[in-house]
Amino acid sequence: MASEMQNENPTILSAADLPTRQKVAAKKDSEHALDGTIFSSNLTVTDLKDPFAIDSYDTSDTENEDGNLLEEPIDEQEIFDLISTISDPEHPISLGSLAVVSLPDIAITHSLPDAPDSPLRTVTVLITPTITHCSLATVIGLGVRVRLEQSLPPRFRVDVRIKEGTHSTADEVNKQLADKERVAAALENGTLMGLIGKMLEDCQ
Repeated sequence: MASEMQNENPTILSAADLPTRQKVAAKKDSEHALDGTIFSSNLTVTDLKDPFAIDSYDTSDTENEDGNLLEEPIDEQEIFDLISTISDPEHPISLGSLAVVSLPDIAITHSLPDAPDSPLRTVTVLITPTITHCSLATVIGLGVRVRLEQSLPPRFRVDVRIKEGTHSTADEVNKQLADKERVAAALENGTLMGLIGKMLEDCQ
């Protein structure tokens, strides 16, 4: 790891300008938290229900015909929300604010194209280092990989790569990130895992 900061003045995006679903969901939850209760601002007398009555809940939105709970699909925005708050290893700034990760560079595809009914999916994340000779590109890639593997269901495969043309040794870094044995060996390194743990501290 370099002893001096490699990019002292990176371009920083405002966190408020980053695409996210978390703020919208939180706002909606706060706006409608009291809906249907006696504290609701738009509640009428006819809306009040007998608290002792037995309701027949409408489960059409959450259950399929067999009565099984439907799994809410995971999309690119959700992936971005998972990784955009990872801290850069050099700066106390998120990867999203540094544009190291961005929504257009995330894709979710079928892991088995010949079996469209298979639930297996591959999440591909392209990373754009802040400088073309960044020696911490592999660490950043490992941080993104760890975050997704810890957060996503096992049916998702994670593919993290350096975006083409953004790093001087992208091919070598990509080989390291794609090699499962090398990744596993790296994650057994206590110092490296301590750094990645620090990167993930502020993740929401």
